[in-house]
Amino acid sequence: MSGKKGEITPWAWVSTLYFAEAMPYVAVMTLSVLMYKVMGVSNGEIAFYTSWLYLPWVIKPLWSPFVDLFRTKRWWIIATEALIAIGLACVAFTLPGAWFFRLSLAFFWLTAFVSATHDIAADGFYMLALTPHQQAFYVGIRSTFYRIATIAAQGGLVAVAWAIGESGVSVAMSWAIVMGIISACFFIFALYHSRVLPRPAIDRPAEGITVRNAGKEFLRTFATFFRKPQALAGILFMLLYRVPEAQLVKLINPFLVDGRDAGGLGLSTGEVGLVYGTVGVIGLTVGGIVGGIVTARGGLKKWLWPMAWSISLTCATFCYLAWAQPTSLLTICACVGIEQLGYGFGFSAYMLYLIYYSEGELRTAHYAICTGFMALGMMLPGMVAGWIQEQLGYLGFFWWVMICCVVTIAVTALVKVPAGFGKKHV
Repeated sequence: MSGKKGEITPWAWVSTLYFAEAMPYVAVMTLSVLMYKVMGVSNGEIAFYTSWLYLPWVIKPLWSPFVDLFRTKRWWIIATEALIAIGLACVAFTLPGAWFFRLSLAFFWLTAFVSATHDIAADGFYMLALTPHQQAFYVGIRSTFYRIATIAAQGGLVAVAWAIGESGVSVAMSWAIVMGIISACFFIFALYHSRVLPRPAIDRPAEGITVRNAGKEFLRTFATFFRKPQALAGILFMLLYRVPEAQLVKLINPFLVDGRDAGGLGLSTGEVGLVYGTVGVIGLTVGGIVGGIVTARGGLKKWLWPMAWSISLTCATFCYLAWAQPTSLLTICACVGIEQLGYGFGFSAYMLYLIYYSEGELRTAHYAICTGFMALGMMLPGMVAGWIQEQLGYLGFFWWVMICCVVTIAVTALVKVPAGFGKKHV
């Protein structure tokens, strides 16, 4: 689909915009875990402190109105990309130093805050710059490039860090180079988007905004959110549906890297990039695609329970890996791929429920609040996951995760979805 003569086609910016949206999230939430692990930080510290990095995505509804009210979405996109570049450059600069853990965490947190703001602006710009028909056409493109960025970071960049380390460069310096590469990419993104992003007439700051009416609208947004039918059940579902995965995701990389004497699988950083960053992400993507297809045909109500069981039962693959400690990379890839496939399939129900709960006059603002609860549901269980693993060992921890799947099933029983919902949304 091309634009009119003289206009830049959306292909030129939708792809890069959503690639840029994914990259800092993966760097902050996933690469940081593996990086700190190979740099000698304990599992407890990694899980606790990196879980705090979810906070900007948890609280982003609190400042999303300001992105709407002041400046244009286009301005926010370019400004935040430049700031992400600076933030990751600062992370790279701190890694070789003695105080690397505290200082890099601080810059990761600032980068997360800016990245969450970039998400708000990018999603808003997408709706303003494209017609409804174009939005439907390019929704698959944006999702695809988001996944490509995830694979590039968790697979490609992890492999780069491993290759640099194998050449004799220190672990700290190899990861500093990786963070520097991402930083350089964001300087390029900022320059590129300053040239190719269109300037839609409706992308403009609000007029006549005062402190009084801005505050009034802000409060109304939250009041109507918590007055929705089944609000308590909906919020519990948003917070607790992913309790098992929220803990599991924090310990997958440490488990793959730790030696067999510590209960892990003893993989190299390059092998982790293949197993989790490539095979795992492909499984996650395929699961999400299949989930979208079946809910489009049968609706969320029909597939809610199969998806809840899928996201729960596939966690058992890690119980097997911790018990058997297989040496075959093919077996490990298969188990991680199955777990991520089941998670991607089950996660489709979660995202579709957020859309259902957000329906109404203030759907954009309410969806932002839903994603805040989504991030909180990942942050809180993740904070204690490392401590639990240190107490129980890897095998005991993975069995604990399986027990927590009872919570997923319980909150799924609480929510009610009308028959056929989802067919018109996917």
